[in-house]
Amino acid sequence: MIELPDNLLNQVAPRVTGRKGESQARIIREVSGPFAATLAQFAIDNVLRVAHFLAQTCHESDGFCTTVEYASGQEYEGRRDLGNTQPGDGVRYKGRGLIQLTGRTNYQNYGDLLQLNLVGDPDLASEPATSLKIACEYWQQHKLNGFADRDDIETITRRINGGLNGLESRRTYLAKAKTALSSSGTAAAAAERPTVRLGNDGEQVAALQSMLAAKGFAVPTGGHFDVATRTAVTQFQESRGLQADGIVGPRTWQALRHAT
Repeated sequence: MIELPDNLLNQVAPRVTGRKGESQARIIREVSGPFAATLAQFAIDNVLRVAHFLAQTCHESDGFCTTVEYASGQEYEGRRDLGNTQPGDGVRYKGRGLIQLTGRTNYQNYGDLLQLNLVGDPDLASEPATSLKIACEYWQQHKLNGFADRDDIETITRRINGGLNGLESRRTYLAKAKTALSSSGTAAAAAERPTVRLGNDGEQVAALQSMLAAKGFAVPTGGHFDVATRTAVTQFQESRGLQADGIVGPRTWQALRHAT
């Protein structure tokens, strides 16, 4: 399980006030407690996976301001493709959760997976901690970790939304999540990070690439230290007055963490 900053969700979420702000504060508070442990259970366990999960759930929940769809759900009435076969199913099983669960069939399926009576008590899906589990289960069922590892926001968005609605909003939240995770020293303090160089693979390389991408460098973010990554590292080192050897050791890690 990677170490996440306590205020991570607040760093990603938009600032809102009034009753909406109160709702956001409550949801973030209730989600933050089990957040890291729950994500770890579903192998959402590296910088890119966490960043993409945050970007998608933040958008889908209107900036963590709601876990219940604003619309009444009446438009889902009679939707047999959603399993809404009984009168009132549209409103009863409208969208709930950080990734909105919609329709009797989905409530039944995810209730079975998580051993929750979501059909009998659909409001359970809107409880923040439960909605986090549902979102993680959805993430796992749709095999989104692999696309996060490739930094493929469009495919993830299509699998959650069915299209590309809100893509720019999701991109904004993704950039904020990457910045928050990289600047916090996620996974290890700079001095504790291993030295990485051309040819290396893994989570530390993915973290490096996310940090470089957040600072405007055009690099892949799949966790393989390729020539493009070395070029970006060299350029960054030159901009900071470091030895421009393309090798990321303690001084380069520290500079990346503190760069603005």
